[in-house]
Amino acid sequence: MKNLKSLFALDKKTCFLNHGSFGATPKAILRKSFEIEKEMEKEPVKFLLRDYEDYYEKARESLSQLVFCDKDDLAFVTNATTGVNIALRSFQLSKGDEVIVTNMEYNACRNALNRIAEEKGVFVKEIKIPFPINSSLEVLSTLLNSVSKKTKLLLIDHIISPTAIVLDIEIIVKKMKELGVETIVDGAHSIGQVPLNLKKIDPAYFISNCHKWLMTPKGSAFLYVRKEFQDKTHPLVISHWANTLRGDKSKFTLEFLWCGTFNPSSIFVIPYAIDYFKTIYPSGIEGIMQRNRDMCLKAREILLKKLNVVEPCPTEMVGAMASIPISDAKREPERPLFIDELQDELFFNHRIEVPIIYFPQYPKRLVRISVQIYNTLNEYKKLGEMLKSKM
Repeated sequence: MKNLKSLFALDKKTCFLNHGSFGATPKAILRKSFEIEKEMEKEPVKFLLRDYEDYYEKARESLSQLVFCDKDDLAFVTNATTGVNIALRSFQLSKGDEVIVTNMEYNACRNALNRIAEEKGVFVKEIKIPFPINSSLEVLSTLLNSVSKKTKLLLIDHIISPTAIVLDIEIIVKKMKELGVETIVDGAHSIGQVPLNLKKIDPAYFISNCHKWLMTPKGSAFLYVRKEFQDKTHPLVISHWANTLRGDKSKFTLEFLWCGTFNPSSIFVIPYAIDYFKTIYPSGIEGIMQRNRDMCLKAREILLKKLNVVEPCPTEMVGAMASIPISDAKREPERPLFIDELQDELFFNHRIEVPIIYFPQYPKRLVRISVQIYNTLNEYKKLGEMLKSKM
């Protein structure tokens, strides 16, 4: 397939291999988002008081068909971290209860869990997932063996941020539920990278960013809540619909429908984005996901051979991202978002944007590649050459 970078507003001089952290949005989707925003600013009262709900419902309907769930089980949030915070604050935990989390949990969400645990007197049990890892069964067996009589909840990533491994989340949720443990799934990287069927996964909560792999503008994510937990699930911002007498929608839907005035165009453009991919790729999002995974496996193989590194996880645990161990860092970063000096050097000297991640902790490092429709194998070959020269 030809390079589709021209469809994006990305700097054409940069090899952008960091889609997993900050997704790029096609120019056509940006234009549609701007059109929606312009419509709002042209007649803000009409848009926000008369048209807003129709846009919201169309976005829920379109998204629900992509992730296979009832649209009434979905609410929109601005990012996955917000969604995880909502789920953690809404799930009923009592003093002495136990929550399981892994050593690979995303730092922002782990911080949220720590705060909730401190406030409620809940114990957080961290289990260690190895990396390199031999199979997804290692994760499942470790999780099941960690459950105690006090365990009420599991917080876990679907696609783990630092290591990029894809977990068999359906079997994890099922087996934990059999032990009486519910699951909050942080699927920040899931939608648009791997196929989703939320009816089959059936978690208590599932959260994902549309602005990563679905390539909508920043500020669009969704929260799925299983019906039995919806009465106790509330947005972080309580607004007008909390005391409505409307009976046509659930209180869960109405409370999330309006959480104060903001620019909703990045959410309302979701239906357009889903349809747009059918115009640039014959089999739409499904074909793009398969194409990206196939190229990611090839790109990973290029780097493994170039750096003489053993495969850190089996192919079935790879989506459209892959992490590979590299040499230790020489000095700690000084910037708050922990940009490693090698990441800076690759960008400023070679125009390669790729994350260097400390895992399991400094000074151990991983390079994490992402593959999107605008990437080519030559970009990963270039990265491999640059990394080899720095090791």
